[in-house]
Amino acid sequence: MIRLRVDGVTVELPARATLLDAARAAGAALPTLCHDDRLRPVGSCRTCLVRADGRTVAACVTPAAPDLTVDTAGEEIRELRRDAVALIASALPPDALADDSPSELADTCRTLGIEPEAGAGTPGRGQDDSHPYVRLDRDLCIACGRCVRMCSDVQGTFALTLTGRGPDTVVAPGTGGPWAASDCVACGGCVDTCPTGALTQPGPGKGLTSRRPDPDRIRTTCGYCGVGCALDVVVRDERVAAVLPARDGPVNHGHACVKGRFAHGYLTSAERLTEPLVRRDGALVPASWDEAIRVVADGLRAAVAHGGPDAVAAISSARATNEENYLVQKFLRTVIGTNNVDNCSRLCHAPSAAGLTASFGRAGGTDPFDDVETADCLLVVGANPVEAHPVVGARLLQHALAGASLVVADPRSVGLARHADVHLRPRPGTNVALFHGLAHVLVAEGMTDPDFLRRRAAGLDELIALLADYPPERVAAITEVPADAIREAARLYGRAQRPAVVYGLGVTEHLHGTDGVRTLANLPILRGAVGGTGRGFGISPLRGQNNVQGASDMGALPDLLPGYGRVTDPETRARAEEVWGHPVPERPGLRIPEMFAAAGQGRLRALWIIGEDVCATDPDSRHVAEALDACPLVVVNELFLGETARHADVVLPVASWLEKDGTFVNFDRRFQRVRAAVRPPGTARSDFATLHAVAEALGADLGCPTPAAALAECARLAPLFAGISHARLDREGAVPWPCPSPDRPGEATLYTEEFATPDGRAHLSAAPYLPPGEEPDDAYPLLLVTGRRWAHYNSGSMTRRGGNLLLDSHGRLDLHPLDAARYGVRDGAPVLVDSRHGQARLLARVGGDLAPGQVFCAFHFPDDRVNALTSEHADTVTSCPEYKVTAVRLRPASPDARAGRRPPAATGSGRHATPRDGQRDPHDEHRAPGPY
Repeated sequence: MIRLRVDGVTVELPARATLLDAARAAGAALPTLCHDDRLRPVGSCRTCLVRADGRTVAACVTPAAPDLTVDTAGEEIRELRRDAVALIASALPPDALADDSPSELADTCRTLGIEPEAGAGTPGRGQDDSHPYVRLDRDLCIACGRCVRMCSDVQGTFALTLTGRGPDTVVAPGTGGPWAASDCVACGGCVDTCPTGALTQPGPGKGLTSRRPDPDRIRTTCGYCGVGCALDVVVRDERVAAVLPARDGPVNHGHACVKGRFAHGYLTSAERLTEPLVRRDGALVPASWDEAIRVVADGLRAAVAHGGPDAVAAISSARATNEENYLVQKFLRTVIGTNNVDNCSRLCHAPSAAGLTASFGRAGGTDPFDDVETADCLLVVGANPVEAHPVVGARLLQHALAGASLVVADPRSVGLARHADVHLRPRPGTNVALFHGLAHVLVAEGMTDPDFLRRRAAGLDELIALLADYPPERVAAITEVPADAIREAARLYGRAQRPAVVYGLGVTEHLHGTDGVRTLANLPILRGAVGGTGRGFGISPLRGQNNVQGASDMGALPDLLPGYGRVTDPETRARAEEVWGHPVPERPGLRIPEMFAAAGQGRLRALWIIGEDVCATDPDSRHVAEALDACPLVVVNELFLGETARHADVVLPVASWLEKDGTFVNFDRRFQRVRAAVRPPGTARSDFATLHAVAEALGADLGCPTPAAALAECARLAPLFAGISHARLDREGAVPWPCPSPDRPGEATLYTEEFATPDGRAHLSAAPYLPPGEEPDDAYPLLLVTGRRWAHYNSGSMTRRGGNLLLDSHGRLDLHPLDAARYGVRDGAPVLVDSRHGQARLLARVGGDLAPGQVFCAFHFPDDRVNALTSEHADTVTSCPEYKVTAVRLRPASPDARAGRRPPAATGSGRHATPRDGQRDPHDEHRAPGPY
C-alpha cells in the first residue's frame, strides 16, 4: 500500500494507483473530460490538474507515490482547472452548456461556475443520423478521444478514429462514409462515454449514460446470451427509455453489446401478444385467461386419462428465470406425475453438462471468468464470442492484445481468429481427432504435469495408449489442419504458465459432442491446469442463452432433479419428496427429440412449450411441425405469434426478461437478480403466474407463492444452492454455485480439494475419433455450419422487432470465392441451399472467412427455413443435434423464388393459425419496423 496526503487528508492506496485515485479517496472531485475509469488514462485534456510536491501535474496519469503531498483545493490550481475547462467549452455552441443539458461537460461547467454563454462555437459541422442507435453531432465533439479508445481498448472493434486538424478535429468512422456503413457493432460504449453529447442514442434515452446516478434506474441482468451482463434500466412514463451497462457489473464491468444495450424495441412492438389465444374452428382467436386456463387444464386431464402421466410433457425455457424453471419441473413431477421435462440445453450444451460431469463431477465451467485474464495462453475452440458473446469476446481480445498468446480452433476465420497466434481450421466434425493430436504433442514433448496426474487424475494409461494412434501427421490427414500448426498450438498451450480453455457450440453440436467436450477437457487435466492448482484457468463453456445454465441447474431435465441429483437415485428422490410432499417418478422422462417422436406416434398427447420457438430453432423443422400437429394439445407461452405458436391449441402471452422478477445463472455459474422494470402489455403474465394458474385449475397447490419463495425452496432441496437467496443476491450482487451455506461464499473456482467424481479424481477420456453423421458426396458436396451473427439472437423474435433489423436485415450464406465461381453464384444474389432434409433460400456473401467446400449461415430469420436443412443426427450421449455438420448443395435462385417458404406440413388437425384482426402475418416479420 502507498500512503500520501491529499488536501491534508492521509489516504492509503494500492500500488499502481494514480493521483486521481488519491484525490477521490480524499473526497476531492476533479473534472476528467478525457478520462473514463474503463479506459487507460491519457491526460490530454488537462482538466484534472493538481499540485504534487509543488509540481502541476495531470492527476489521471501521475502515479501515486509514498509520502507525496497533493493539493487539489488551492485557488491557483482551481483556476487552472477552470481555465482548462472553459477553453474546451468555448468551442461548443452555447446550448450545449445549457442548464438542462445532461452532459458531463455541462455538469462540470455548472460546478465550476462557467456560464452557458462561454460556449462560443458556431454550428455547421453537421450530423450523422444514419445509424439506428448512434447519433453524431459534430458541433459537440471536443476530440477528447474517449469514444475512439472505448471502441479500441474495451470493445476491440477499432471502428472509430479522429479526423481533421486543430479545431476541426472530430470523431468519424474509420472506414469513412456514414456511421451505419461502418464497422461499428453498436455496443454503445462510445455513446456511454461521450462527455459532451456529441454521441447519443436517439429517442427517450438521449443523453442518458451510466455516469449519472438516476433514481428511476432498475438493476437487472441481461436476458440475451449467457454472459450475464448487469444492466441498469431507465424508465420514463412506464416505458423503457434506456438500458445502460452497469459500471460495477461483475462480468461486464460497464460494457454491453447491441442486444443488451439497445434491442428492447420488441417490448412495445405491435406484434406483442397481449391476450390469450385459443383455437376454434381451426383458427386462433382471442380468449379470456379463465377460458384459456380451463382449456389447458381440461386438455391435461384428458391426456392423463387417455395415456397416463407420461402422455404429458413440457419444454421449459432457457429464457425464463430460475424460479420459473424450478416451478415447471415441479409442476410436471408433482401435479402431473412425470419426468417428461426438458429444456433447450438439449440443443446446445447438454454435451457440456454430460462431458464436464464425466471429467470433473459437475455440470459447469471450472473457474470464474475473471480469472481468464490471469491466463498467458488462451485456447478458444468452436466459438465466435466476438459475435455470439460480444462482452466476453471483447475481454478475450483485449487480453490477447495485451500479450497473452491466442490459439483459435474454428473452421471460420472470424472474430478472434483474425488476431490469433495460431488459427487451427479443422474440417467440421473432426474435433475429437484434433484434441487428441494436441494431447499427443503434450505427452510426447513432456508438457504434462506428472505429479498432478499421479495424485488427482485417472485414466492416463488408457489415454496414452490411444494417443499413440494420433500423431500430428495422422491428425492432419483427418482434420486438414497442418501437422506443424498442431504442434505449434500444443506448444503454446503446453508451455504456458497459466493456460485457459474457452469453448462454444462448435464443440458440442456434433454427433460426438460429449466426446468432444471430454477430449478437450483432457488438455487442462494433462497440464494440471484445473482444480485450483494456480497453474491454469481450467475450462469454461460459453453458454448460448441467458439462463441455459440455470434451466438445467433447476432440474428442468428428464433425468435430473434440481442440483443435478438423478431421479433414479432413491436418496435424491427422498429429499425432493420430503420438501415437496409428493412422490417423484423414478423413471427418467423424455428428451426433446423423444417428445416429438412420441407425439408423432400418438403416445404424447399434451405438450407445453415455454418460451421456445421449436419450429424455428430445432433440427429437421418439418418433422417438428408434423409432431406438433399430431399432438392433441399443444400449449405455447410466448411473446409473439411465431412459427411454433401457429401450431398451438392455446397460446399464452407472457412477460419478457424486462418485465419479471427472479434470477438467472450465467455461464460461469453466477446467480444474479432479475428485476421487473416495466409491466407486461395487456393481460400478459409471467410464466411463474401462468404455472400457478394451471396448477390451481387442476386442484393442485404448487406452494412457492413468490419467486423468492421458489428459490428458497430449491435451496432446501438442492445442497448446491443452499446458501443462495434473493436477499443475499440483493446484498452481494452475484453468488456462484456451489454455495452450501448462507454464511459461506460460493465456490467460484471448483475442485480446489478434490474433484466431484465418485473417486475424487479428474477422469481423462480415451474416446476414439469417429466420423460425423453426414459427409459430403457428389450429390451434396458442401459442408454447412450454422451459428449466430452479431446483431441478432437465436430465432430473432426479439431482435428483429427493432433497430437491429436495420443493421442486419437478411439471412446470408457465407461461401468461398472458389465455390461461388464453381456454382455461378454472385455476391448478394439469392441462392437455394438443398440438403437431404430440406431447402432454404438465402443471400450469398462471398468472402474468405471459410475454406473452399464449406458454407455458413445463421438461423435468425425463420422464413429462410435454415433448420429445415439440418439432419436428425444427434450426440450419441445427450441427443444434442448435429447442427455443425450438414451436407448441402447450392445453386443460384431467381429473385422471386419462394423455395425458402415451405408449404404447411401435412397434419391431421388442420392446426394452422390465421392472423387475428390487426395482427400481421408472421411471414411479414422481415418488414422494417416502424418508429421506435
